[in-house]
Amino acid sequence: MKKIIAWAILLLLPALACVASADPLVIRYAHFQPARDNQPLHKGALVFKAHVEQATRGAIRVDIYPAGQFGKDIEVMEGIRLGTLHMAAAHDGAVAGIFKPIQLLGIPYLYDSHAHAWRVYDSRFGAELSQLMLDKTGVRLLALADNGVRHFTNSIRPVRTPQDLKRMKLRIQPSPVYQTLVESLGASASAIPWSELPTALQSKVVDGQENGVTNIMAASLYQYQKYATLDGHVWSVHAYMVNERFFRKLSPEHQAAILEGTQLARDVHRKMTSSQDLAARDLLEKHGLQVTVLSPAEVDAFRRVAQPPVRRYVERIVGRDWVEKLFEAIAAERQ
Repeated sequence: MKKIIAWAILLLLPALACVASADPLVIRYAHFQPARDNQPLHKGALVFKAHVEQATRGAIRVDIYPAGQFGKDIEVMEGIRLGTLHMAAAHDGAVAGIFKPIQLLGIPYLYDSHAHAWRVYDSRFGAELSQLMLDKTGVRLLALADNGVRHFTNSIRPVRTPQDLKRMKLRIQPSPVYQTLVESLGASASAIPWSELPTALQSKVVDGQENGVTNIMAASLYQYQKYATLDGHVWSVHAYMVNERFFRKLSPEHQAAILEGTQLARDVHRKMTSSQDLAARDLLEKHGLQVTVLSPAEVDAFRRVAQPPVRRYVERIVGRDWVEKLFEAIAAERQ
């Protein structure tokens, strides 16, 4: 009887091994937007999940943590740096917590159009920035997508010139770049976490804020604001990232699935956000805001005031050579 049991166990071992190996590898993937299909970050995450799980025939499962479920900015960025989180799509303000050179992309009034910005992100400059991030942090920057072209809103008065912003209290994401930008225009900058922004506007802790229309809609910020100015001061980004140690342990086929899935997510994300950007006036007016659309000459007045001090700040933090590389890429990709 013992011999029969032993043979039975030997015969079952291959089957047991197959069962064990059938357990999928889980990718923990975090982002900060609500878990709705009309939110670009979440839609991108769903596209990524579907592609990776199908391309790997179930060998990889993607678990999505939307709406900051994994934690706040610093927790997500430290998680992906340490490897407790495998992947994330996060805004540039969060990324700056572990990689200050991302602040390059916060220099105001840089691009002519969405396509112009994308060509710069996807250029040799973008590849070099990705390599720098990998070398400094151990986090691989896979792609850059839009966090919306950023505009000013407030509850006090219409804004058409830099002087109209003087003495306003404006919320910014925690970032010295945005602080320099807002203060150069004569306003007072208050760094308030994203999750606390609606309450800060409602309680009049701040008079206004600056964001892309996607984020304004996602958090219903229009409820607490009266005026919007479409100045397009910063073409804000979301960075798609993966922990490098985790990525390197994957097979070439699984790495390819992640890279392909990220490109698909990036493209869906860009299309959704840019569509909302281009419809900003209609969307904001529909929700009761008085919208001011600036002429190129009026935008240039903001550029002349705000761009030089922000550029000088970034040069001190990142180095003049990197700022020059960015402006060279902008010029080279201009059509």
